[in-house]
Amino acid sequence: MSLYESLRGYAAHYPNDSHVVACMTFLKETERPFDRDHAAGHFTGSAWLVDPEGQHVLLTHHRKLDRWLQLGGHADGDSDLAAVALREAHEESGMTGLSVDPAIFDVDRHWIPARNDEPGHWHYDVRYVVRARARDAFVVSDESLDLAWVSIRALADDDATDESLRRMARKWLARDR
Repeated sequence: MSLYESLRGYAAHYPNDSHVVACMTFLKETERPFDRDHAAGHFTGSAWLVDPEGQHVLLTHHRKLDRWLQLGGHADGDSDLAAVALREAHEESGMTGLSVDPAIFDVDRHWIPARNDEPGHWHYDVRYVVRARARDAFVVSDESLDLAWVSIRALADDDATDESLRRMARKWLARDR
């Protein structure tokens, strides 16, 4: 199934999600939407990396943004964003034996501020559930200041949590019922 078709399916389940409309429009109107050198913006793939019990998610204290976020990164030309999410989860955590659910879990569009020689640009982030076989030891990559397993319930209940993380935590908890 193409990314556009997957986004349409996601939009049918979440009709009030303005991020998915922006992603679909960007995908249709952009010649190279998966290339990092597309200055206005590009697609990224992220991992909602959950432990086997589905109670905790592995978050990164992102080095460049200095915020706690889900794992993920640039597509670098790859239109299979589920594969991108899985690759990034492995690269950023060092964990093996991970698996990815093929359905889109969440969609987000967020601004990345200018930094050094890189101008500010949009990330059209498509997120997938990635599952760990165990809460194995992880390795903190150069992209992170730290990694931590965080209670999904605590993320959902904490008003100070980044809104994007809260939204995913609430989706996850609603999905478990």
